[in-house]
Amino acid sequence: MASHPFHDETVKWMGHAACAGFRVDNKPMKHLYLKAVGGLIYVFATVSALIFLPAWTFHYWQAWMFLVVFMVSTSAIFLYIAKNDPSLLARRVKTTEKETSQKIIRFLVNLAFTAVIVFSVLDHRFGWSVALPQIAFAGDAFVVLGMLIIFLVFKENTFSAQTVEVEAEQRVVSTGLYSMVRHPMYVGGLVYIFGLPLALGSWWGLLPALLFMPVMVWRILDEEKLLARDLPGYLEYKGKVKYRLVPFVW
Repeated sequence: MASHPFHDETVKWMGHAACAGFRVDNKPMKHLYLKAVGGLIYVFATVSALIFLPAWTFHYWQAWMFLVVFMVSTSAIFLYIAKNDPSLLARRVKTTEKETSQKIIRFLVNLAFTAVIVFSVLDHRFGWSVALPQIAFAGDAFVVLGMLIIFLVFKENTFSAQTVEVEAEQRVVSTGLYSMVRHPMYVGGLVYIFGLPLALGSWWGLLPALLFMPVMVWRILDEEKLLARDLPGYLEYKGKVKYRLVPFVW
C-alpha cells in the first residue's frame, strides 16, 4: 500500500545514504520526506472532511477523540520508519499497482473505507443506533491495536509495501507475526476498520465494514498467486504457516 511513484535510482541512493549515515538534508531524502508528509496531511484532511461534512457539526467528541488517536498513531509510525527504515518509507509512498485486479481492489478498498466513515457519522448524527460512550473508547482501543499490529509488521518486514509486487532482492519473512499467519498486515487493517465505527459512536457502521471482508479475501488470494510465482521460498513458507489471517480458521 502506498503513495506516489518514486524513481528507482533515488530509492537505491537512499539505501546507500542511510547505510553511510548521510544527513536528512540531502535532496533525495528531503524529497521522499516531503512526499510522505504531504501524503499524511492529505490523509488527515480527507478523513476529517469525511467525518465533519456528513456530521455538519464540530460538536462530536467521539470524532475528535478518534482523530487524535488516528493522527498520533499514524504519525508515530511514520516517524519510526523515517528514522529507522527509509527504504520502507520509499516503498510506502508508492501506490501505483501494476496488476489490473489490484487496481480494482484498491478502488474497492477506498470505497469501503469511505462508506464506513460516512455511514457511521450519519448513524451518529441521526441516531439510528444508540452506542454508549464506553463503546467509543473500546473502538479507539481497537484502532490502536490495529495500528500496533501494522507497526510490528513494519518492524519485521521492510518489504511491506502498499503495492503488490516482488522486488529483486526480496526474501520471505517468517518471523514475528509472520510465524503465526501469512498476512498479519491485513489482520491489523481489519482490526482497525472494525474499531472505526465504534470509535465514531456507531453500531450500524459495522455493516459497511463487512464490505472489507470479500475485498480483503480477493486481495490476499490474488497476492498469493503472485508471491508463489515470483518470490523464492514462498511455497515452502505456505507449507509451514498454514493460515492466512486467523489461526485454525483461514
